[in-house]
Amino acid sequence: MDQNKLLDGISVVIPVYNSAEILPDLIARLAPVLDNITAAYEAILIEDGSRDESWAVIERLSEANVWVRGIRMMRNYGQHNALLCGLRAACFTCTVTIDDDLQHPPEEIPLLLEKIAQGYDVVYGTPAKQQHGLWRNLASYITRLALQSTMGIENARKVSAFRAIRTQVRQAFAHYQSPFVVLDVLLGWGTTRFASATTQHLPRQSGKSNYTFSKLILHGVNMLTGFSVLPLQMASLMGFASAFFGILIFFYVIGRFFIEGGSVPGFPFLASIIAIFSGVQLFAIGIIGEYLARMHFRIMERPPYVVREETGDYLND
Repeated sequence: MDQNKLLDGISVVIPVYNSAEILPDLIARLAPVLDNITAAYEAILIEDGSRDESWAVIERLSEANVWVRGIRMMRNYGQHNALLCGLRAACFTCTVTIDDDLQHPPEEIPLLLEKIAQGYDVVYGTPAKQQHGLWRNLASYITRLALQSTMGIENARKVSAFRAIRTQVRQAFAHYQSPFVVLDVLLGWGTTRFASATTQHLPRQSGKSNYTFSKLILHGVNMLTGFSVLPLQMASLMGFASAFFGILIFFYVIGRFFIEGGSVPGFPFLASIIAIFSGVQLFAIGIIGEYLARMHFRIMERPPYVVREETGDYLND
């Protein structure tokens, strides 16, 4: 595949967290792949508050490879925040995002670019088989369902951290400043031309994933409350349902009074009704509180990330 006719270059954005051991191998495998695709390319390593020697490794890699750039965050902001930073720093017309753990083989980047060449704006590398445990896979599935509800497209179920993006899509969220970042939702603001390609998903080279079951569930909740009104609609439906249920109970009590000449006896009945209505009210208040919290953070103008330092920038040499 001759991508030279399609792209003026490729930017590869890699969020880095505690991956000092893996990075040299990742860069070594990226170089021949990108060299076969285009004459101009760069790798942007976003060091996201690692607790190991990742930044020192990035500095050495940028010194040894003119096409490697490094951006160091002030602290850990999260994978999607780091990806947003890298996508904004990308210099070429196509940006590829890939994790730092080599679970997505760099050699399969051409599979994504073939779809880009067909006119799509965002292409996901969908794993043929996930290399995670049962709970992690379940949490990932729930997160994808949440993502589908916010993006409103079928391909939302095929999202992954392995993506090829037409860099111009970033114009849709050029001024986005919220600390709650879900890159895939932001991409949906700029285009509906999504596609996917089946790729391998290999076991992690070293260390363990930082995405636990609880973190993925929290990510899904943040996604729904930060980019969708679905929870508010659910709260409204539950309110209508509880009100309808209350009306039925009212008619039941009135009917029993006229038919049997007495009221409904028993404390358990009354306690159950109170518990149901109180639960619905607390749920609705909690949902409203989540939205108010996000408005609070937006008013504070809390940034999605802050850069501490950078290394390597061959385009400006």
